[in-house]
Amino acid sequence: MTEETFVEKQEENLSIHIFSVSAGMVGVCFTVIGIINLISTLRRAETMADDITALDAALFLAACGLSYAAIKTRDRRLRLSLERLADTVFLGGLGFMVLICVFVVYKLI
Repeated sequence: MTEETFVEKQEENLSIHIFSVSAGMVGVCFTVIGIINLISTLRRAETMADDITALDAALFLAACGLSYAAIKTRDRRLRLSLERLADTVFLGGLGFMVLICVFVVYKLI
C-alpha cells in the first residue's frame, strides 16, 4: 500500500465518521425537541430551546450531506474541501449542542 493510498483512506474514514455521527445527531436533536416540548407543556413555559435545537439539527444535516458528498467525489481537492467544511459545520453543531444542554439544565433546576 503506497503512502498516498493510506492517506486517502484516512481522509475517507474521517468523512465516513462525520457522516454516521451527524446522521445520528439529527435523531438526537429531534428527540430533544420532543422532550423540550413535553417539558414546556407540563410547566406551561415558553422556551426557545426547541428552535435552537431545530437549527442544530439543520447543522448536523448539513454536515451529513457535505460528508456524503466528500465520500462520493473522486477529486481529491474537492473531497478535502468538502471534508473540511463538513468537519467545521459538525463542530459548530456540537458547540450548539453544548449550549442547548446548558440551557436545558438551567431551565430544569
